[in-house]
Amino acid sequence: MKLRVANVTKQFPGHRALDNVSLTLEDAATLVLIGPSGGGKSTLLRIIGGLEYPDSGTVEIDGEAIRFTEEALLQHRRTIGTVFQAYNLFPHLTALQNITLPLEKAQGRPAGEAEETARQLLTRFRLENHAHKKPAELSGGQRQRIAIARAVAVKPRLLLFDEPTSALDPEMTAEVLDVIEELREEGRRFILVTHEMGFARRLGGPIALLAEGRVVESGDAGQVFENPAQPQTREFFRRILKY
Repeated sequence: MKLRVANVTKQFPGHRALDNVSLTLEDAATLVLIGPSGGGKSTLLRIIGGLEYPDSGTVEIDGEAIRFTEEALLQHRRTIGTVFQAYNLFPHLTALQNITLPLEKAQGRPAGEAEETARQLLTRFRLENHAHKKPAELSGGQRQRIAIARAVAVKPRLLLFDEPTSALDPEMTAEVLDVIEELREEGRRFILVTHEMGFARRLGGPIALLAEGRVVESGDAGQVFENPAQPQTREFFRRILKY
């Protein structure tokens, strides 16, 4: 994956979420975004995924610029799989239907093909016994794994994870992180926003710390964790790793 974010700014009423953010990734399968709450991580992820418009700046994935027009973004979103912290499953649909619906409606796949894909993924993520359950009948970890299966089902060129474990208890968090690590081992490309510092460090590879709408520091995870260059990064780690 090649990623180039150049001078991206995003302003919400009374709050500048991103302030002239630039970030370059030359050739890596994964990127982890860390930093304090409200630092701009999720906003940047949503812009990369075509879910928000930047006020200024450009974003390129694999040398192709994202065009921020509604028609172009509709096509772009079909190539991205996004997993949100609150699952975003349809509560009135079963686990199986939550996966087949976007395959049929957004990608135009035949119903039989969509169901076959969905069942394969439910088995892949150890959810085959829950195919006909609705989200309210499932644990948080199971719901998030269904959300991941739905994101993978569209065969995206890039997966985006927006704090996928923030609503989960420790056991369910481990379930979901295991799945994300398996995806990395399969060679899936993804950008992960997370507060799980141990997991961010374990993944290795490129990492960027955002705070107050700016990229404070970026580099290899080992280097950033072991020898951060910026005082703001050191202070963040001091506070978050204190206990």
